[in-house]
Amino acid sequence: MPELPEVTALAAYLDRRLRGARIERAVFPSIHALKTADPPFSALVGRRVDSVGRRGKFIVIITVPDGAMGEDGARSDDGAGRIAVVVHLALGGWVRIYDQLPEPRPPRGKGYVAARFGFERDGEVTGIDLTEAGTWKRLSVFIVRRLEDVPAIADLGPEPLEPGFTLETFRGLLNHRQQIKGLLRNQKIIAGIGNAYSDEILHAAKLSPFAIASTLSDDETERLYESLRSILQEALEDDLGHEPDELKDEKRRSMRVHRRTGEACPVCGDTIREVTFSDSALQYCPTCQTDGKILADRTTSKFLK
Repeated sequence: MPELPEVTALAAYLDRRLRGARIERAVFPSIHALKTADPPFSALVGRRVDSVGRRGKFIVIITVPDGAMGEDGARSDDGAGRIAVVVHLALGGWVRIYDQLPEPRPPRGKGYVAARFGFERDGEVTGIDLTEAGTWKRLSVFIVRRLEDVPAIADLGPEPLEPGFTLETFRGLLNHRQQIKGLLRNQKIIAGIGNAYSDEILHAAKLSPFAIASTLSDDETERLYESLRSILQEALEDDLGHEPDELKDEKRRSMRVHRRTGEACPVCGDTIREVTFSDSALQYCPTCQTDGKILADRTTSKFLK
């Protein structure tokens, strides 16, 4: 699943390409992906893209009426009449970019097209398909007047790379009898971190994924905070400027433990281990994170005796 660094880079690319563009087409071949009915998706046609940004793991496309933008692309109204297109790519979703209005076509590889958009700006045409691999059909699109009308956005926790996300702010979020791996992934506590970067953050902080958040020492908390900020910032800097098709490979190249089961830890040389769950898995280094102990591979695991 794309997380904060990839979604930020993807939104930045789309913002450069679409800001000021007129929406010429909006189609939902898989209508189940559309989670809202008012405004209708047909209302997007003829509007212009004001900006593309991110909140948590969501891509946020802000549109305004055609007449609300001047020739220089600047908004000429007071912000009234905005409609947001909010996209959550889920586990297998992605964005495909074309230099033409999208026509009926299957996505690359296995999967399906959830939504299809066409844009025009200064004579240049851009087609976008929202695709999803597999059969889960979890990709979601919300068309709303306020971001808070998307329940998952209204419930999001703070953004971990914002200036206001201080060590003291982070310390206050750890008051939970919850395993730290799950807390880092909890979008209501911290926005934008998923399975991959939580593995990387915990490896850098030298903490077990099963450590209880509320029991971390001051030193462990500070180490975790610094690792969280540095891992996400480095990944974001690596991702910015890349084409959408390159971002997934860029993410995989940057990982030290995530999806590296059986490989040597780049820090200590120990073998990277895995704990599997019903619908996911985590990876860790025993030497770096659990004092050499192997975690039992079951959902209720404790340290093996």
